[in-house]
Amino acid sequence: MKYAITDKCVGCHACSLVCPSQAVYQDCDNDNQFHIHSKRCTGCLGQFDTPQCATICPVEEAIIDSDAHPVNPAGSLTGIVREACV
Repeated sequence: MKYAITDKCVGCHACSLVCPSQAVYQDCDNDNQFHIHSKRCTGCLGQFDTPQCATICPVEEAIIDSDAHPVNPAGSLTGIVREACV
């Protein structure tokens, strides 16, 4: 499974420090944005039960899986889910 970092990334560097395959890199044009190299990302398969980038990421919805679903969806870190405006 491959992962990607969204524009919700705040550039804290945490994911780049824990990635066992060194797939996380900083955007050359924006120091506050990181990306995951799609060919290097292994999803931590065979190494960890959960992707390490998502385990350490402090931002909800900053990391998505290959189906574009957030690994840390809204409310998963804080327990507070925002209601959609109607």
